[in-house]
Amino acid sequence: MKVLIVEDELLIQKSLKKLIEKRGVEVAVESAGRNAIETIKSNDFDRIICDLMLQDITGFDVIEESKFKYSTEQIGKKFVIMTAYSSSQVLEKASQYGCQVLSKPFEDIQKAIDIFLDI
Repeated sequence: MKVLIVEDELLIQKSLKKLIEKRGVEVAVESAGRNAIETIKSNDFDRIICDLMLQDITGFDVIEESKFKYSTEQIGKKFVIMTAYSSSQVLEKASQYGCQVLSKPFEDIQKAIDIFLDI
């Protein structure tokens, strides 16, 4: 399994990477949305864990740009959105893509990892 984490808060990024790698998963990381788009173009990932509010663009922008490679159905299965701002608008937009949304901070990190890895 191969996972991409798109997160601009380095402490969260490094912690998630370490926890997911402990499960025997290959993990790539990006801090910026535009870099993540280029990484998605040139690699295949089973899961893409993407923060909603990145410094350059939003997680939804990353999803939109991923449509060149993935169908809407594939996007719904691949992407998990992380956000500290889960409003009804955010949840509605995520549901249009079929994506799960996890609120930060996570209540139970092991359960969050299970969701990320679709276990």
